[in-house]
Formats: sequence, C-alpha cells, structure tokens
Amino acid sequence: MPKTKDLLYKYPHRWGFKDSKFVVENGKVVFKSSRYEILANQVLPSLIPFIENELLGEKLDVNDTLEDNPKKIIPASFRNKPFIAKVTKELKQEQISFEDLDRFCHSHGQTTTDEVFKAIYRGKLQRVVDVVLFPENEKQVKKIIEFAQKHNVCLVPYGGGTSVSSALLLPRKEKRMIVSVDMRRMNKILWVDEENALARIQTGITGLELEEALEKRGFTMGHEPDSMEFSTLGGWISTNASGMKRNQYGNIEDIVQSFNFITPKGEVRQTDFLDRYSIGMQPRSILFGSEGNLGIITEATVRICALPKVKKYASVMFPNFKKGFFFLKELSKKHSYIPASVRLVDNRQFRLGYAIRPSARDWKEKLVGALKKFFITKIKGFDPNEMCLLTLVMEGEEKEVDYQKNKTIGLAKKYSGVSAGAANGKRGYLLTNLIAYIRDFLFKYHCIGETLETTSPWDKVESICHKTEQELLRQHKKFNLPGKPFFSYRVTQLYHASVCIYFTVGLYGKGKKNPEDIYSKIEKSLRQVILDEGGALSHHHGVGKLRKEFMNQVLNQNSKEMLKEVKKSLDPKNIFGISNNIFG
Repeated sequence: MPKTKDLLYKYPHRWGFKDSKFVVENGKVVFKSSRYEILANQVLPSLIPFIENELLGEKLDVNDTLEDNPKKIIPASFRNKPFIAKVTKELKQEQISFEDLDRFCHSHGQTTTDEVFKAIYRGKLQRVVDVVLFPENEKQVKKIIEFAQKHNVCLVPYGGGTSVSSALLLPRKEKRMIVSVDMRRMNKILWVDEENALARIQTGITGLELEEALEKRGFTMGHEPDSMEFSTLGGWISTNASGMKRNQYGNIEDIVQSFNFITPKGEVRQTDFLDRYSIGMQPRSILFGSEGNLGIITEATVRICALPKVKKYASVMFPNFKKGFFFLKELSKKHSYIPASVRLVDNRQFRLGYAIRPSARDWKEKLVGALKKFFITKIKGFDPNEMCLLTLVMEGEEKEVDYQKNKTIGLAKKYSGVSAGAANGKRGYLLTNLIAYIRDFLFKYHCIGETLETTSPWDKVESICHKTEQELLRQHKKFNLPGKPFFSYRVTQLYHASVCIYFTVGLYGKGKKNPEDIYSKIEKSLRQVILDEGGALSHHHGVGKLRKEFMNQVLNQNSKEMLKEVKKSLDPKNIFGISNNIFG
C-alpha cells in the first residue's frame, strides 16, 4: 500500500526533514543537515552550557536519554464497508491507505504534550484514523463528502500536520469510522492573473511549494509563518494564520480574496475576486478559522505581489527589553516606513540564539567578535544579562528599502539602539525555522518545551509577561520539578493598538512520571493568566482542543449558539466531527 508522499523526506512524528537534526558528538552539539545554510553541519559549543545553566540547573548527562518507542500501539482499522466500496470505485488504489504508519501519522499534529511526546515516547494516541484518502481534485473531494454523508462516516481534513493546538487529536469517544482526507496532492497553481495580481491555488500546497512555484513566475504571496515549509494554504485559512512579514503583505484574511468550501450540505462560494465589496453579511468571514469543523477548503484565490527587487536584513541591539518595546510602540505608528518583518527578542531568547551560534572559524572572525562585544559592553555599557536584539527584514525597490532601513535604525537610536548589522538580522530571521528541531532534540534529555502566543494591547504587555513568568515559577515549585524553568518572549507582529507576544517555555522533567501531563496542566494555568491580564486566547495558532475549555471566556452564549446553528445548517449529521473549538 502507498505511503504518504511527505514521509520520503519528512520525519513521520517529529518536526522537520529527515536529513536535519541536532546531535551530540564528542560532548558538543552539531546540527546535521543538508539544508539550512546558517547552521548546517556546524559545531555549537555554547548550546550544552546554555542548557545546563538555563534549564537543567545541573550537568547534562548525554548518555541519559529517552528512547523512541518503536512499538506503536495501532488498533485494527474499523471499516465502514459500504463507504469503502464507494470510495474504491472513485479513487485509485494509490489514493487509499490502510497502512499502520500512514494511519498513525495522520492521527496527530505537532502539539508537544498531547500529541508529539505521546506519539514518540509512549507509542500510543487516544484514537487512530481508520483510513487515509488522498484526493487529487475537487470532484473527488465532493464525492468523499457525499459518501461520508450517506454512510455516516467521520471526516478529518489534513494539511501539513503542523497544528500546535491539538486540532488533529481525534475524539476519543468517536464510534464511527474516522477518515483522514489528506489534501497535499491538490498542490497546483491553477492560474495566475498577472494584470490583476491574483492567483488561483489548490489548498493542499505547502508554503515552500507555493513560494517556489510563484517565484518562477516572478511573484510572491509573502505569507511566511514559522511553519511555512510544511503547513498548507488550506491550513492557513482554517486556522486564520499570520506570517512573519504581515506588516507588508497582511495576514491570511487580507491575502485570500475568495475560496471554495465544500460541506455536506454543498458548496459555499463567493465568486468575486475584488479587494472589497458590500454584499451584506459574508459567509467567507465565518469560514476563516473553521478548524476542520464544517468542511474542506479546496481552492483559493489569493493576492500576489511582484518579487521584491531588493531584500535586506538588519538588526539593532537595545540595552534592555523596555527600551526596545517603546521603540516598537512608536514604530508601529510609522506607516510610511515600517519594515516587512520586525521582531524583538528578550535577553534570554537573545542568549539562546547566541548559544546556537557556531564557533568562530579563524582568528580574524574571533577578533571581530571580540571587538563587537567590547564595543557593546564596554563602550556602550550594555549589560549582557539585559540587552536584547531586534531583527528586521525589508523588501521592495532599493530606494524604498534603504529609506525603511535608515528611518528605522534612526528611530532606534532615540531609544539607545545600536545597529548590529545585516548578518545578525538574517541569522535571527532564519533561525525561526530551526526552533522546533531544538524542541525535539531536548525531548531526548527529559526537557519539554513549547511556545504560546497571544495578542496583547500595548499597555498590557509588561504585566502579561511579568505575571505569566511568575505563574510559571509558582507552578514549577508546586509540581516540585527539577532544574529551573526556562521562560522567554518576543514580539513578532505589530498592530495599531496591540502586538503579538510569543512565549517560549521549557521545563526539565527528569524523574517525573508522565512529565508531559504536568506540562499540559502548567500551560493551561499560564493561558489563564494571559486571559486574566487582557491577552487574547490566541493570535494565530487557533483553538483546536488545547484551548477549547477557555471559549466560555471569549464568546458569550448568543455567539456560540449562532456558530452552532451554522454548523447545524452545513453539517447536520456532524460528518466533520473533529470537535475543535466550541463543537463536539
């Protein structure tokens, strides 16, 4: 039987490509990779000392590791025979898989505690899909839904499998046959309208495939979430995603003009490709963020832009996070020159980034590094335990890019910012692709880490960051965990009245039974603090099942009833029974 196409080059359960991973050799970490030029096959001498000092609180024993559980507990497939008979006539044999590995891989996303850790080290999940289907066109999607409706089968749309909200975690009590509908064979650009700068694209395309295909035609969509190598256009729409360059290109709801949405009741479609129109209430708005609860998104018309003639990176060092934050607040109002991407990391994350830096190759490099450090710490007087880094990406015409760079760095000087060069800017931007590899590397050494994100009003940022950290310290003590917790944050997206804050949390679980469950409880307590302090439930990760218990604090009863009526109208038999958000 066929295997998922991605399994040829992608880890089945972990994050990333099979040719890329962090390993320990001769007591030092090496990033083995045939890609990722900033770190590929380089020794990282500072990473283990950083882990020991910031997370473990003790010496790292490189021989004391958790081992992958090779024996996956995969129950026999439950088969709805009439449904399978219909599907077998409609799809080719290679589009239907009952293989255990395919089924297991399609039964989880990338949520650290509820999915990845359990898949790798426990070898079991609360439920496994019964079959995986790989449609190749919209007609086949419609037929699959039609057959599921007739024979009462549960369908789960599957894109890149990158969800970190437990959105792919299957309902434990689902009695029906569960069918994963893998959309990644529907990955074509159907047409490009160069005059109106639009493209029609199938939604199973990954961000990497999409940008490579558009680049050949001289265009970009500009949507670059951290997961873009693996996540799909359909996944972005269904989670209401945001990318690193939203300042210039917008969030996914700004980029997507229209899309086809296939439900058990039929197709929901708006045919206009115009930037804006007034037609009353729009179904399109409700379907963004639908999280697999209502149907399958098959095609979308998106806004595209000519490839920028120039792309430049830059970086700025600030003496502390507060100075950098006030700079961001003023920059957010400078609409005439705000760069495509602006990201400010706190001191701990800055030091983590520095720990993932290879050693200097020769004496010249060491000398330059020493001089830079001398200038920042001795001449400028920055404290290494407080300073933080801002990374910038600017795209467009050369004059436009130079204007953005000069004005932005000029404004930074007002807040004691010091230019730290293009190399640091590029490195900081590209390093985001490697963070999840570090998470999986640390798993082996009893460390569990994950990210949380929120939207915060400008005036709540300080209290949200401070009180969330205090709650982490309290929870760490409550569960009597070893070592010390790692907590850092960065600001990644700017808005008029608010910002996106990205938290990175790490805990050492050595000696604890089921440390993943402890982490899960702690994360919920942190999320509650964020809500109590005025932050959003999520900026772009979505709700899924990880955060659904908080929805009563987000929506009132009338709002929930309205959405449930939409569900009842489009999917009266709950064919899309993944039970995310308020549903199920």
